[in-house]
Amino acid sequence: MRATNARLSLPSVATAVTLIMGCTGTEPGRDASGTTGAVTAGHPLAAAAGLRMLESGGNAMDAAITMAAMLAVARPHMNGVGGDMFLLYYDAATQTVQALNASGRSGRAATLENLRARGLTEMPETGPMSVSVPGAVGGWEAALQRFGTRSWQDVLAPAVERARAGLPVSERLALDIAEQENKLREDSSAAAIFLPGGAPPQAGDTLRMEELAETLARIQSQGAEEFYRGQTAEAIVGYVERAGGLVTAQDFADHAVEWTEPIHRPYDDLEVYAFPPNTQGVALLSELLQLTHFDLPAIGHNTADYFHILASVIQQAVADRDSSVADPVAMRVSVDDLLQSQRLHAIAGAIEPTGSAPGATVTEETQDHPNTVFVSAVDSEGNVVSLIQSLFHAFGSGIVVPGTGVVLHNRGSLFRFDESHPNVFAPQRRPYHTLSPAMVLKDGAPWLTFGTPGGDGQTHTLIQVLNNIRFFGMTPQEAIDAPRLRRLPDGSLAIEDRVPMEVLDALRERGYTVHARTGWTAEFGGAQAIRIMEDGTLRAGADRRREGFAAAY
Repeated sequence: MRATNARLSLPSVATAVTLIMGCTGTEPGRDASGTTGAVTAGHPLAAAAGLRMLESGGNAMDAAITMAAMLAVARPHMNGVGGDMFLLYYDAATQTVQALNASGRSGRAATLENLRARGLTEMPETGPMSVSVPGAVGGWEAALQRFGTRSWQDVLAPAVERARAGLPVSERLALDIAEQENKLREDSSAAAIFLPGGAPPQAGDTLRMEELAETLARIQSQGAEEFYRGQTAEAIVGYVERAGGLVTAQDFADHAVEWTEPIHRPYDDLEVYAFPPNTQGVALLSELLQLTHFDLPAIGHNTADYFHILASVIQQAVADRDSSVADPVAMRVSVDDLLQSQRLHAIAGAIEPTGSAPGATVTEETQDHPNTVFVSAVDSEGNVVSLIQSLFHAFGSGIVVPGTGVVLHNRGSLFRFDESHPNVFAPQRRPYHTLSPAMVLKDGAPWLTFGTPGGDGQTHTLIQVLNNIRFFGMTPQEAIDAPRLRRLPDGSLAIEDRVPMEVLDALRERGYTVHARTGWTAEFGGAQAIRIMEDGTLRAGADRRREGFAAAY
């Protein structure tokens, strides 16, 4: 079935699920293609809703926020109204790229000394003290107000409809919920929703989310004000404070998104745009700047030399990121310092393509939490959105606020206790994020929008997908389907076993520990991409490693 390439003119989201549930991406090597508009999303229902918005006359931002809201229902363990969001937007009218930071801050009252007085020596990974103010809802509204053309009520309608009707449980969602069964049992509200009848739902079941439906409906009728100052805010803050959390009603009321300048650097004849700190976008650009030192087409796709170079540049970028990236108000070096071309080119010049494995640099991040969703959209006017949002861990903090259906994220757990580090916990600070939406321009015009879930490994996936398209002649779907590498924090390499065994053996001979992974696993992200061709054709791809879906018309 080529649903990804079909024109979806659907009367309802319910019809969309009949047509495309069960498909987890485009066919191998087959892009969704069109001439008018294209979308990608981390779930088929979201992609269908976004395409319907474009077909009905909405623009790329209308479609992106529609998909973001739908994903709060369709991927409830990965993102939602209780999480954070970042986006890049190419505005065709002004031919500029804008960045929106919709991540929330820590509470104003708590200090590191307060936490130590509670006997803590590090931030709790889950629970009420891991909760910072959720920023996504404020970001949706701000983005729509500035660049959208449809009403807030219109873009939230599909999500409200789906939450009320219930979510068809896919095999992937059934497995994801089952993996988190113990965590869900620790919170009675979470268990009531996600363990109906006392057990994880099975594929084919319908997951009922009536409380979330009512919360979304209140936000739909009253705007983001309701979430930050209304009934929902009161319920969240009251529950978190009673449980010993660190955010207050004033923290919610004070939440503000920030429009800022994206960061960008040249890569071959392209200009790659990434998100500035507090995200790891700087690591993406660092990796690309180092890669400019090498003739990648001559080195060859997925050769041992190529993988060795990728692992080496990732190691350097990660070391810089982990020592320096935080809320910009706390950073002690600038983005320009981290991306200083002469320094990075000198580092790259010391990498010998045929050399041995570099010594491992172990970071604090030792366990992956790839619980993130990505959406992108391109419309007939040439506007482009690259948007990413997340709860961090699966089901975030493990808290579902009673009566609301809201799963609260645990982004506060990413703060550090080390006062010498810029990402140290402090009042009203944004924590470091791995979220890294990206966009590429050529000669000032959009050339590619792309992104991926994958936690610490997001930039690893992005550089490989971009290289596959730019240097190795692949279409977006081919670039996403191609087997790829992920460098793990201990310096070892996870590589999909569709790579020839002789390549894996050659890397082992160089001193690498290589983990050959079988199948299409989420460890390597869930990439999505839309390529804007020179003739105006749109070609889109999405990753079968998750529930990604691409559609165009």
